[in-house]
Amino acid sequence: MANQLNSLQVQEIMALLPHRYPFLLIDRVLDYTPGESLTALKNVTINEPIFTGHFPGMPIFPGVLILEALAQATGILGFKTVTERSENELYLFAAIDDARFKKPVVPGDTMILEVKFLKERRNMWKFYGEAKVDGVIVCSAELMCARREL
Repeated sequence: MANQLNSLQVQEIMALLPHRYPFLLIDRVLDYTPGESLTALKNVTINEPIFTGHFPGMPIFPGVLILEALAQATGILGFKTVTERSENELYLFAAIDDARFKKPVVPGDTMILEVKFLKERRNMWKFYGEAKVDGVIVCSAELMCARREL
């Protein structure tokens, strides 16, 4: 018997994250295992507002937005990991370590975002994330998120 994938469509993602267009950077969650890992998808299209200025004539998806997409993926994994959640609770991006950008991401690319839970201590969650295009790592980093009630 094949493994059942835990996927999420954009409506379910929007119920977990406060981000909205143009800053919601996760189009779909392909699979996740609570407390372990999550794989998500971001379609990069020329219609995104960022490309009017980054860069005219040579559009490149900004590295900081790749990191933000990875951070959003960690927030989704965090929310899918905890069993108790308050309505005013968020995962706030707290730190980035060892970020590496290996290859530009351009319109037409599909980024696969893979995040793995490393540890949690006093409501600080640490993850390792990779963004890939066509199976090639374009960005990697360790990310920390703070679980906070606002």
